[in-house]
Formats: sequence, C-alpha cells, structure tokens
Amino acid sequence: MSGEVNLRANLARPYLAATTTPQVVYALIELQPSQIVAQVRVPVNVCFVLDRSGSMKGEKIEQLRRATSLALDRLDAQDRVAVVIFDHRTELLVPTTLVTDRSAIRDRIDRIRDAGGTRIAPAVDLALREMAQDRSGAIRRLLLLTDGQTEHENECLLRADDAGKLGVPITALGIGQDWNEDLLIEMANRSGGTADFISRPDAITDYFQHTVQQAQNSVVRNTTVNLRLVQGVTPRAVWQVIPLITNLGYQPIADRAVSVPLGDLETGQGRTLLVELLVEPRAIGTYRVGQVETVYDIPALGRVGEKSRLDLLLTFTADQGQLNQVNAGVMNIVEKVSAFKLQTRALQDVAQGDLQGATQKLKSAVTRLLNQGETALADTMQQEITNLEQRGQLSSEGQKTIKFQGRKTVRLSDIDLPKE
Repeated sequence: MSGEVNLRANLARPYLAATTTPQVVYALIELQPSQIVAQVRVPVNVCFVLDRSGSMKGEKIEQLRRATSLALDRLDAQDRVAVVIFDHRTELLVPTTLVTDRSAIRDRIDRIRDAGGTRIAPAVDLALREMAQDRSGAIRRLLLLTDGQTEHENECLLRADDAGKLGVPITALGIGQDWNEDLLIEMANRSGGTADFISRPDAITDYFQHTVQQAQNSVVRNTTVNLRLVQGVTPRAVWQVIPLITNLGYQPIADRAVSVPLGDLETGQGRTLLVELLVEPRAIGTYRVGQVETVYDIPALGRVGEKSRLDLLLTFTADQGQLNQVNAGVMNIVEKVSAFKLQTRALQDVAQGDLQGATQKLKSAVTRLLNQGETALADTMQQEITNLEQRGQLSSEGQKTIKFQGRKTVRLSDIDLPKE
C-alpha cells in the first residue's frame, strides 16, 4: 500500500507568460509522512561520542553530563545506547546496551571528568565498531560533541565515510569558539547527518534531546525523489529548505530524469525541496511538464520500494492579471535561499582573501534578511561587515553563526502543511 508519504507542489508563479523565450520556474515540493506512519515507533541505537578534554572543564562538562543523562529519559527498554568519551585517548564508557538499567548508565556518565587534549577520529572509529555489532534493525545515530581542534583531520573524514557506508548519520556538534566548523560540516555531510553550533553550554540538553527525537521520528527510510521531465524542461538546481537549507544537487538516471537521494524522513517535519527548472516556450494552455516520484521504505510496516507520485502542471497565458499572481510564501523561500547563497559566496570570498567582494555580498544578504524579518541573523552579519571593514577578518563566533543559522531561516511555519 502506497500513500504513507504525502506529496504536494506549489509554484512560485501559478501562471507563465506565453512568450518566445525560456523561463525559470520555482516549484516547492513537500514530502510529509502520513498520520499512520507518525504513530509507528521503532527502536533506536544512539551512540554519544563526547569530548572530555581539558578545555571542557567547568560548566561545559557539567552540562554535557546532565544532557547525556536526560537524553536517557527519551529512550526505553527497546532502545540501545552507548557512550564513548575522548581526550587524546579514547574510552568506551558505556558499551552498547539496552536501556533497561538507567541508574547504572547514569552512574558511569556521572564519572566523566575533563583531562587531556582532543583526538576525534579514534573515538568515532570505536563508536562505529560498537554500532556495527547491532543487527537488530534499529535506527542508528552517532552524536558527536566537541569544543576543540583535533589532530589528523583527514582521519576524521575517512571515519565519516565509514559512517555513511554503515548507514550511521553523524550529528556533529561544536560548542564554544575553538573548533573547526568546516571539519564538522564535512563529517556530517559525508555520513548523511547534520552539524550545528552550540553557543552556550546550557543549550547542550536541547540539542541532545532533539537528536534523539529525530532518530525516533525517522520511520520512513531510504527515501529518494525522482524528477521525470518532458522535452523542453531542464532541471537547474534542487535545494532542500526544510529541515535545513542545503544544495542537494541531482543525479541523472535516464533521459530527462534525475534522482535526489534524501535518506530518512521525519514524521511531523518531512522534507521540503525547492526545485528550479528552465522551461522552453509553450503556446497558451495547461501542460503536464513532469512528474515527481518519491520511493521509500518503511521497515517497521514491512514496506519496501513504495511510491508516491505527483504531476507537475504549468499554465501559460497572455492574461496580465493572471501573470501578476504570485505565491508569496514560495517567493519568500526563494528569497531566503538567495540570501543563503550570498552568505555562502561571501564566506568563500573571505577564505580567498577577497574582502571587498565578501563585504558587498554580505550587505546584499543583510538587505534580504531584513526584508524577511530575520533581524537577529542580519544584526550578526552587519557586525561581521564592520569586522571585515575595520579588522580585515570575521570573528570566530560570527563566522560560525552565519554558517549555521543561515541554514535555518526556512521554518515549518512558513509553509501551510496539508491537513489530513
């Protein structure tokens, strides 16, 4: 039975001009697990890989212990947990175990103390070897938290590749200022996970809780979106906008057909994509220009290779009243993606030493963000423009904020999800 994933499409402009030139079309594609799927609960296996180096001393390590202990409250006897701690050494603090004796697990977590330097790769390697032993079919997640620079960054990337092959997404979290955000972002990308910036120690708990909840909500698995387009319609870009703005790209699978792997879908959130198409001229009328197909598995329900499909229709007209119609919500998201692209290019300019180019792009991004009501991010960016102009560099915190907060400007509240 298909239909466990609902599809919906909205165009930025519902009508296109019947001109003699190609036009760019923006389509917002929503994939939302149904209410039936939302009621399914599957076991999870979460491994916490925690930095206990000397720089974690004080509030950071206290909050780390508290957050890990509280995360246990979201797990039950069908779930598994493991804890790996590291400084310049690695220790398996809690081997993979069912969450049946919380007090014993908490006793071990309470013994975490700060000491030594930072070596991430051996800790991730040990965590993956632990998780590879689990043949239960549980949804596996590796949660990494660190506050420092690490040795042997290339080894970290190789371990992230290993995680991707095992189907273990890494949630890579950095706290404080002295850690390499580019490394954590790349580790997350290679494993199919996410990276984020924790600015305050008292926020660790929320991030840990969210990671566990995400795993528990990931009932729809191995999701892929296929775009099958007619002659004269070409894909230009596929962006994910929820949960995070990400340039997904696409893979050709046939003539005029491309595929976009998505991995797991979370109930209550799903995924939302912004697809950019180039459409050749058409005469006045309504045309089927393609089909969106999602293919997915729901192992907990015994579903494999299920499909949902949705036709993409475009209407070409010469009626100026129709041509003036715009879907404001979709256009707002297009603008948010444009602002994100400007931020990304500005950071690339900084890395290449083009401070003037970076400043100009950040100023343009600030204008777009203010128009969208993103005042906090715009204020941070404006301060970083001042830093570039006065000191010739970005602050560590400002750069991290731009990289991570810029991906979160599209929210579920921006989109009217379909009612079932």
